[in-house]
Amino acid sequence: MAIKFTDVLELFEFVNFGSPFCHEGYICKTTGKTYFYSDFGDNEPLPDDIDNTEQYLAIPYKNDLGLGRDLVFEFIQSYLPSQYDKVRSIFRGKGAYQKFKGLLEQANLLDTWHEFEVTRTQHALRAWTLMQQVEIID
Repeated sequence: MAIKFTDVLELFEFVNFGSPFCHEGYICKTTGKTYFYSDFGDNEPLPDDIDNTEQYLAIPYKNDLGLGRDLVFEFIQSYLPSQYDKVRSIFRGKGAYQKFKGLLEQANLLDTWHEFEVTRTQHALRAWTLMQQVEIID
């Protein structure tokens, strides 16, 4: 099976948009066709056997690939190590990502964060596809 990396990335972004676990994405292992489901919209019917892991790959959530809080702390250790304790405190409460991004904006690092996040996401997704034996077409 071969699939365009942009298709995998778009599906990953869809799955990870908004509230956790409200969106799902799948790739058929034999055809490379992608499927998606959202709790909030009109959906095409998923195949009846979508839970068959021999036939379909479920697109992972970002935390499954270490792209949630782990990524935030990796970034802080590299770019703002003096703020590490403050960021840990931020992530103990509500609105953590908004506060985190506010801190980055004050430090003039918001664009750097976005570049870091995109690069790490693409790297993690490529590694995931290799582990799943998915052939990627760039």
